[in-house]
Amino acid sequence: MDQETRPSRPTLADVAERAGVSPSTASLAFSGAGPVSEATKQRVLQAAADLDYAGPDPRARSLRQGRSGIVGAVVAGRIGHSFRDPVMVQTLDGLADELGAVGAGLLLLNDAQEGTLQLSNAPMDGVVLIGCSPNLDSSVAILSRRGMPIVSIEGLAALGVPDIAVDNRGGVRAEAQHLADLGHERVAVVTLNLDPTERRGPLTPEWERSATTVPAIERLQGLRDVFPDAQGFVTTGSSLEEGRVAGHSILDVPADERPTAIAAQSDLLAAGVIRAAEELGIAVPAELSVVGFDGIRVEGLDYDLTTVWQPSREKGSAAGRAIIAMLDGRDPECEQFSVRFHRGATTARVPAPQR
Repeated sequence: MDQETRPSRPTLADVAERAGVSPSTASLAFSGAGPVSEATKQRVLQAAADLDYAGPDPRARSLRQGRSGIVGAVVAGRIGHSFRDPVMVQTLDGLADELGAVGAGLLLLNDAQEGTLQLSNAPMDGVVLIGCSPNLDSSVAILSRRGMPIVSIEGLAALGVPDIAVDNRGGVRAEAQHLADLGHERVAVVTLNLDPTERRGPLTPEWERSATTVPAIERLQGLRDVFPDAQGFVTTGSSLEEGRVAGHSILDVPADERPTAIAAQSDLLAAGVIRAAEELGIAVPAELSVVGFDGIRVEGLDYDLTTVWQPSREKGSAAGRAIIAMLDGRDPECEQFSVRFHRGATTARVPAPQR
């Protein structure tokens, strides 16, 4: 059989498609590392057996000069939380697709304090750092001591790490200008977590100045380009419940003291703010405008959310291509992705004063 007619070797992406799961879930199930149910794991293993998929392609090991054939993906906080965030799932899917195409495996790690030992000694050839982490600089320091190739997604260029970025600041600036054009002046912000402490509470100037989470910093900058004095609330991360808690804190005040618009730094947070408004009897958008960020479908949200769409899967794919290039001894192609403003049905002109 000549080279042109020889069947191609099955990849992890083929296994995922046959098992009916995402590539990132298939990678975790096949490696045995990650929050994957036993039923899903068995379905993936059966699909691998059906396709005669035996594991990482020897070409990937050659690419990595005989090393492990594994790339680590470092996420913030508990790994299980990542699988409840559609943005993170899409990003990991894009990364797993690129790695699976060369037969490389994906090892999911966290950057919490208990994860330091993993970063120090986990068997992997390179690492992709997800930039929503507030521990990005310490993770880079640990991995640099190992001489580990590193790519970041929405990280800090100042750290000297090849970065895959999106226009967070420009996207939020467009949202903020939209609110200003509608006549809003009292605007509040609900942020992602700002630092490794995982605490929540009212946003203060000191807390903002010490922030280490890159997307949160950049999105705050975009809002302040239009509303420099906006008050806000800091959450422990992107979830509907965190948005609900923040919404109650901001909105459960006399009507003449509450904001007429809230800019949430994720769609999940925005959905939580809307739920809090509903529980407090505040109509969206007639009495309160709400904007988010991400452009995802939020389960149970019966609104067309005004938001900024970002290419989450494409970010992961770009990071995968970059880390593979580094492992192959080539310079990575760093990319900055544009975002797109979407005017939905959760914003309206500022309410007229009640007489």
